[in-house]
Amino acid sequence: MEEMYRELILDHARNLRNWGLLTPNDFDHEESNPLCGDRLRLTLRLDSDGVIADVGWDGEGCAISQASASMFGERLRGMTLPEARQIDKQELLDDIGLKLSINRVKCALLPLQVLVVGAYGQIGQEQWALAVEGRDDRG
Repeated sequence: MEEMYRELILDHARNLRNWGLLTPNDFDHEESNPLCGDRLRLTLRLDSDGVIADVGWDGEGCAISQASASMFGERLRGMTLPEARQIDKQELLDDIGLKLSINRVKCALLPLQVLVVGAYGQIGQEQWALAVEGRDDRG
């Protein structure tokens, strides 16, 4: 099973989905992981009902962060921002499917961090800190 997840990560890292920034967009935010230097910028385009119609991103970093961003983009399409904000960090880690070191966990969660902090500003930053510590009260 772990081999299947490795292949999935490699496929996403080599064949990035939703690569490239959207212009115009309704959401544009960038964050980085200071531990390793990974960087991710996420752009979203919403339809008239507030549903994520298109996703675009760019960034640089390890295969885990890039594959996670690619997978995350596929997950977001069709959700509203409030729905997307409710994605739990464990869901993203389950998508990766591999046991990761704490540093790699931060790489894998970078797309969710960009969304939460970008969508909710300082409140999002505080919520993200709680979520990473395991005290997720984003309800």
